[in-house]
Amino acid sequence: MKYRRLGKTGWDVSEVSLGTWQVGGTWGAPFNDREAEHIINEAIDSGINFIDTADVYSDGLSEKAVGRVVGSRSEYIYVATKCGRKISPHTNENYNVRALRKYVEESLQRMQIERIDLIQLHSIPNEVYYRPEIFGLFDRLREEGKIQHLGVSVEKVEEAIKAMEYPNVATVQIIFNLFRQRPTELFFELVKRHDIGVIARVPLASGLLTGKFTEQTTFGEGDHRHFNREGEAFDKGETFSGVDYELGLQAVDRLKALFPDEKNLAPIALQWILSFPEVSCIIPGASKVEHLRSNVAAVDRPTLSQEQLQEMNAIYDELVKPTVHQLW
Repeated sequence: MKYRRLGKTGWDVSEVSLGTWQVGGTWGAPFNDREAEHIINEAIDSGINFIDTADVYSDGLSEKAVGRVVGSRSEYIYVATKCGRKISPHTNENYNVRALRKYVEESLQRMQIERIDLIQLHSIPNEVYYRPEIFGLFDRLREEGKIQHLGVSVEKVEEAIKAMEYPNVATVQIIFNLFRQRPTELFFELVKRHDIGVIARVPLASGLLTGKFTEQTTFGEGDHRHFNREGEAFDKGETFSGVDYELGLQAVDRLKALFPDEKNLAPIALQWILSFPEVSCIIPGASKVEHLRSNVAAVDRPTLSQEQLQEMNAIYDELVKPTVHQLW
């Protein structure tokens, strides 16, 4: 495993880390504690030292699994979780410091830890970014020893830019992959200026960039790749990075032509992200240990050449960029 500095936190975190949205099984399936613990332990064994979860992932079961495993290990593992998405309806009016404090304290209880290394505001409504009292709460929580650092998990570049105005924001978690390239512009410039750690989420575009999907692929009714393609349940950009599925398959076919000997494109797609020094780590998910091993393999592959990177970017520029670039 290789490690990079996570912005102003000063931590050295694994380039390939672990996201736990579906760590206990596939989307829509019951949570499997045993499988979740197996995957998390395997991740730590492979050198991963940063795990990202959230209070809403499997209604808290993901946090509990992370807490159990981290508590049983001798290595120090940085634990990042999120708060805010439990607010319902999820509107600016319902955000208040009392509710957020309660969510943080409940996460501490579920994970059975004394302090959260990184707490992240979870895809908050745009208006909340203009409320200093919300961000100020986390200074008090830090003084109380309940958290170490604050970050944000955003949908749009504009939200990330606004969040960076708050000096206590240490990290930004943002969708960034071959099919979502807008962060390479102003956002990356500001990241360097503010010493922000960048956590790249949805790095495989909901699995689209693995190259394993076809027009005949079906997804279960409880899978967001089935019910959220047009943003019916939450932001459309969370599903296939907002790219039309059929268009995405065309782009992936072009990618397969560039790497004809590769049966699994996931490590290559992850390598593309890691070619940017502004990225601190990527957090691909894994519902099976095999997925985790595939993701970690990105670290050991030969570096992509400049020619390969240019050809990959041309796929985005010609097929994907016109439909999504300015949306997020």
